[in-house]
Amino acid sequence: MKVLILNGSPNSNGCTARALEEVEKTLNKEGIDTEVMVVGNKDVRGCISCRHCVKYGKCVFDDIVNEISHKFEEADGIIIGTPVYYAGANGTILSLLDRLFYSSSFDKSMKVGAAVMSSRRAGSTSAFDDINKYFTISNMPIVSSSYWNEVHGSSASDVEKDLEGLQTMRNLGRNMAFMIKSIHLGKEKYGLPKNECGEFTSFSDGL
Repeated sequence: MKVLILNGSPNSNGCTARALEEVEKTLNKEGIDTEVMVVGNKDVRGCISCRHCVKYGKCVFDDIVNEISHKFEEADGIIIGTPVYYAGANGTILSLLDRLFYSSSFDKSMKVGAAVMSSRRAGSTSAFDDINKYFTISNMPIVSSSYWNEVHGSSASDVEKDLEGLQTMRNLGRNMAFMIKSIHLGKEKYGLPKNECGEFTSFSDGL
């Protein structure tokens, strides 16, 4: 069992990294393998709606997004970490997620997802909403914790003082490990839930 962790901060050793480190250590203690990728310092452009991925199964821009897609497909869960800029997730991680979720054709059902935010003071909950929408449109259960999945501070050393934030990260790690293990057991005993498809709301009758 494995979780892919994406650090959307351009600072590979900053607040977001410290929060993710706390989750990762907890997951490892619970027997879950992890892989961390720093993506916030990469040159990632947004989707251009060319639909190349529909025909060829991968994004037309052959960059880190296609690399992540293969790792995401093999993982049981994914954690998306982002710093908060102007009360939302940063632009690089949103561009990456737009392309990753749209261009990857594999079934994401019952892969578990978690969002982790770091902010100096405020805006974390709206960034939380930004990330969670990618999970809920993909049949992915969201991992919760004892508070919103956030830490506060302007530096990694500040995060060390956010004892509740670090506690929240540890609880997140334990909850994520439990969900992954439970889904594995449920899949073996009951199989995955049937997912209907084929209907698409278009209101062709003009109503």
